[in-house]
Amino acid sequence: MNTKKVSRRGIAVVPVFLLLVVPLFAQQTDLLTVDSIFTFRSRSLGPAWWQQDGSGYLALEPSPTKRDFVDIVRYDAANGQRSVKVSAEKLTPSGANAPLLVEEFALTGDEQKLLIFTNSQRLWRSNTRGDYWMLDFQTGTLRKLGGSDAKPSTLMFAKFSPDGQRVGYVRENNVYVEHLFGDNKITKLTTDGSRYLVNGTFDWVYEEELFCRDGFRWSPDSKHIAYWQLNSEGVKEMRLIDNTSSLYPVITAFPYPKAGETNSAARVGVIDANGGPTRWFEVPGDPRNNYLPRMEWAGADEVVIQQLNRRQDTNIVMLGDVRTGKTRPILTEKDEAWVDVAWGDIDWDRTGIARGDVEWVENGKRFLWASERDGWRHIYSVSRDGRDVKLITPGNYDVITVERVDAKNGYVYFLASPDNATRRYLYRVRVDGSGKEERLTPASSPGVHSYNVSPRGDFAIHVYSTFNTVPTTEMVRLPQHEVARTLIDNRAVQERLSKLKPTATEFFKVDIGGGVQLDGWMIKPQDFDRQNKYPVLFHVYGEPWGQTVLDRWGGRDRMWHTMLAQQGYLVMSVDNRGTPAPRGRAWRKIIYRKMGIVNSGDQAAAARAIAKWAFVDPARIGIWGWSGGGSSTLNALFRYPEVYKTGVSVAPVPDLRYYDTIYQERYGGLPQDHPDEWTQSSPITFAKQLQGNLLLIHGTGDDNVHYQGTEALINAMIAANKQFSMMSYPNRSHGIFEGPGTQRHLFGLMTKYITERL
Repeated sequence: MNTKKVSRRGIAVVPVFLLLVVPLFAQQTDLLTVDSIFTFRSRSLGPAWWQQDGSGYLALEPSPTKRDFVDIVRYDAANGQRSVKVSAEKLTPSGANAPLLVEEFALTGDEQKLLIFTNSQRLWRSNTRGDYWMLDFQTGTLRKLGGSDAKPSTLMFAKFSPDGQRVGYVRENNVYVEHLFGDNKITKLTTDGSRYLVNGTFDWVYEEELFCRDGFRWSPDSKHIAYWQLNSEGVKEMRLIDNTSSLYPVITAFPYPKAGETNSAARVGVIDANGGPTRWFEVPGDPRNNYLPRMEWAGADEVVIQQLNRRQDTNIVMLGDVRTGKTRPILTEKDEAWVDVAWGDIDWDRTGIARGDVEWVENGKRFLWASERDGWRHIYSVSRDGRDVKLITPGNYDVITVERVDAKNGYVYFLASPDNATRRYLYRVRVDGSGKEERLTPASSPGVHSYNVSPRGDFAIHVYSTFNTVPTTEMVRLPQHEVARTLIDNRAVQERLSKLKPTATEFFKVDIGGGVQLDGWMIKPQDFDRQNKYPVLFHVYGEPWGQTVLDRWGGRDRMWHTMLAQQGYLVMSVDNRGTPAPRGRAWRKIIYRKMGIVNSGDQAAAARAIAKWAFVDPARIGIWGWSGGGSSTLNALFRYPEVYKTGVSVAPVPDLRYYDTIYQERYGGLPQDHPDEWTQSSPITFAKQLQGNLLLIHGTGDDNVHYQGTEALINAMIAANKQFSMMSYPNRSHGIFEGPGTQRHLFGLMTKYITERL
């Protein structure tokens, strides 16, 4: 019995973009303010889980009888009939005054048992621990897992065994199995878990950069568990100082390998679910200079493991024998730049844990694989021994994400946009490679579309938006893409938008020379007059993990940009080469070992070209960005001071050596191999060239892009006698959202600075 997990993270939304000049609103009267931009909140369906037979889906909805708590409800896919699967009342533990607050849930394949995750505590980013409860529908009993000696909020990644008889979970860095019947026996499968030796979970860098979350897998026959073990001994620790939570500073330390430094050692083993010794798979190579980013069962007797080398230009797919631990390679993927194991968007299973897993088809005789080996990102069908590799999505276009593999009916559903890199549409193709891909999203529907396709491929939960329209969620019938019903239309938000002062929008292409055209969008000031000259503010990301020029609704940032346009600014964004746009391998990987150089050069060339437009004031060009966009902002200001007057850099990486191994080495090689390139790629090297205005913003509790890097940049600018403005947010993380009023203050600060300096 297969099980799925649902969380509050919900359904991913894929963007699509408009290439016309379109007035955003008609008959508007209102002006936006920093306060009001946060009130335009669109609703989303949230997590939705398809039942195994595809007849309906489950979701979390507010309980009508228990305020602040939720029911688990079922909707019929065909007719939309609603029924309560589990009421909040049924989730009230014996002796408790209130139900459990459901954060995630999972069901056995027969839907007779329910697993509830609650009381979570965040460790870092998306890594959380909490409590798990199990509800047995047949007996109505609700009990907490982990045993009487389990401390509160210490369990992670609980999963039903395929036969529904047991649950596996991680507790304090060890893997456990708990029986769901009889004496509820708990078996501690691993016993060596410690601060530096973790079983069934991952360190910070594996989670952040390889999308590794839960670190163990049940075998299909429920007899064994395969799991990762990471040893971080010797990995230097990052220390964060919290000066505001108590009278004395609180220091948090965790292993964090910076570029060029020592990594954790990873290995994969298999253990009997009843306990016993672990058989470790014999994977060649230095475990500290190779990664094991993916592992799944390939039948009851074999495990498929992917091994990525330190430079990330070679990925070896191997099969491991459970009985002997021997491994044999079946496929090797190489690239002169880097091999993407965690694609920017590729996700074989929308409700799954990791990206880039193989998907077995034809009863395990073949598997599906994503590769750029012909210059485009495509799906291949590969025989189990790796000898027969068949391209099933031929053509000069990129597969962006895989929405569903329907092996039973022989289809793969995926997103692509062959003619417009700013949009996303649904296609399907036969798993066996016969026939041509078929576009299912209607040609009359612009924008960015995402789909949660049912297991049998006859229905999908469809979410779409455009640059000027908020997201709509609907149920559609496939393959005809007929709307069965609208689930969420966000009409009230769209009507509020229609009453705002008009700011026209436009998608465009800008020629930067050498036959290169970049995609861009702009929001024009209200009462736009081509005879006037306007200041320009560019929004940038610019690195391989983010695309900003998409024909989709942009939420909070979109509203802030609209507010600035109402105040008289041209707000624009341009995607440089090296961003993950679906424009082919060469487009994306030109940035290899040239981070900070290619992206800033393209951005500056676009700004110069746009500065020649009749309605642009070339003396008032600004730029802003967050994270990688913060780094791109620094590069623009420092490297091209004659182009940009003002910049706002939020949570940047000023020196690439200060960020983690996996991300920076993927795109820059090893720093010890190319030290001069790393120096030339880092914004801090050029800080002495600053001429314009710079506002630098960072959270001191950022466990991702550390405040340490910003302090190093401050020192460099002091040494160069460069004046700048600075705002640190005490103990805020990378998103700078914690604490009352934080986001309002942040956007108010940026608005004031731009108004005064641009």
